[in-house]
Amino acid sequence: MNFGITPDQQALVDHVRTLLDDVCPMDYAARCDEQMQPPREAFQALARAGWLGLIAPEEYGGAGGSPTDLALLLEETGNHFEELGLWLFRNFTYGCYAVLKHGTEEQKQRIVPGVVQGELSFAFALTEPDSGSDAAALKTRAVADGDHFVINGRKQFTSGMDIADYVLVALRTSDLGKKQLGISTFLVDTKLPGIEVRKIPTLGQHAIGTTEVTYTDVRVPRSALLGELDKGWAICEDTLRYERLCLSAARIGAARRAFEFALDYAKTRTQFGKPIGSFQVTQHKFADMKVMLDTAQTMVRRYAWLMEHGQAERADTAVIKYYVGESYKTISDVCLQILGGYGYCMEYPMQRFFRDSRLATIGGGTSEIQKNIIAASLGL
Repeated sequence: MNFGITPDQQALVDHVRTLLDDVCPMDYAARCDEQMQPPREAFQALARAGWLGLIAPEEYGGAGGSPTDLALLLEETGNHFEELGLWLFRNFTYGCYAVLKHGTEEQKQRIVPGVVQGELSFAFALTEPDSGSDAAALKTRAVADGDHFVINGRKQFTSGMDIADYVLVALRTSDLGKKQLGISTFLVDTKLPGIEVRKIPTLGQHAIGTTEVTYTDVRVPRSALLGELDKGWAICEDTLRYERLCLSAARIGAARRAFEFALDYAKTRTQFGKPIGSFQVTQHKFADMKVMLDTAQTMVRRYAWLMEHGQAERADTAVIKYYVGESYKTISDVCLQILGGYGYCMEYPMQRFFRDSRLATIGGGTSEIQKNIIAASLGL
């Protein structure tokens, strides 16, 4: 395993950093958060520069990039604005990766080029009011009706649904005993009649956030089925493995930005006649965070390498999700403490990192569930 990056990958990082320094500075991210508006300008700038096609093959207008390339892009994007990184990750994971790996040629031709150009955005609907950590216990149904399926039910915490053109939905299509069986995945046009979207007010993630979605007699064509009927749970697990890489990369980028902001503050904030960074109690906080950041970044690079070599196992996904999520939450909390009263003020950005990071140990699989998966892999 090579811990370095290639000259092309360094050029990727440099280009994205320069672009986002211009179109997505910290005051822009703050404005999107305060006004609860998605970062469309930054998203479109990345699309125009071709970065939304990073992982798509050249025949679909992309660059054929690797998981490491993707991790570098999302880490830099998350460093500028985590929610921008999460918008990109949904498109990469559900609009590109899932369709390219599990879709028909018609689905690939119809969807992937639009995602690459930034014309289509994606969301993912798995969680329901009564099936969160127990995700496979979902009840929202798709019933066959001639050349269509009819969807009825409710999905909870479908992030980005209100700005999505398509949503990858996990639905119950059969009752086959074991709950993981009889689940199918569908690529659903979000503008179809019968879909009602309600924005859920949350502590953080204000620019895009999450939604509750009700499906009432929503008719989708059979061509919307992704993969085989009743075998969609394997697709969910596969895309969630890819999701772990994307989420972790974006979040470690955001954690690093919080760290850098607090470090600059500690070097210039003076108390008792000297910078607060000169006090050992503060220095040790930064030392602990530096270890967490470097460890987390190394884990992201390792996980990308495992994916590139077809060696990423379920336990690996749990390890990275758990450690990066907990590290981001801890770093944002410690950085807020370093800023003291200013960290608690809404006019300073640290409160946004603190609020946004709290989702990292809950959304996409709680830390407790990740520990269960890790323990099970040890035969416990």
